[in-house]
Amino acid sequence: MKAVKATTPMRRASIGARRNPASQAAILAAARAVLAEEGYAGFSIDAVSRRAGAGKPTIYRWWKNRADLLMEVYAAEKAGIRAVPTDDLARDLVAHTMALWAFWCGTPSGRTFQALLAEAQSDPDALAALREKFLPERLRDVRGLFTAAAARGDILAEEVEARLALYIGFNWFYVLTDQLEAGQASIPAAMRLIAARTPR
Repeated sequence: MKAVKATTPMRRASIGARRNPASQAAILAAARAVLAEEGYAGFSIDAVSRRAGAGKPTIYRWWKNRADLLMEVYAAEKAGIRAVPTDDLARDLVAHTMALWAFWCGTPSGRTFQALLAEAQSDPDALAALREKFLPERLRDVRGLFTAAAARGDILAEEVEARLALYIGFNWFYVLTDQLEAGQASIPAAMRLIAARTPR
């Protein structure tokens, strides 16, 4: 009986610095698959390159390092979680936070968030990507919740950034101490404190 020869993914042509949509989709799909199978510790550009049939120079031209690629995978998978303001900031924050924590606990890219934060503390490039690209994009929706509350007169506009920082700190405390499941019960009380109306 003849051995079945393993097939190698066909190499996709690069179009330079401008991303080829087919190659980009293949690389992101490969990155998600490698992350799901190998976890954060086993994730490498080499493995993504082999699975996607894309050259490493192409990947490094579009993503500076593995943290940059992982952040884009995270962003693509988290895109379905939207923070939509109603007339109650505390309720909006609770709903968004519960969905966010479920994503962090229940998906491969969500579970790597803790490791990404840790890597950013020792890698200047990863820290720059986190601070300058990842956070502004990921916080746009939740900042909108605070901005809408300020527009309603529930909080002061000059408090938006400080309250957003408190919100981030609460979430990241439970991420970095690996207590997301234990901390879920504290979400409603914390959101009421963060969303408290400004005294007049």
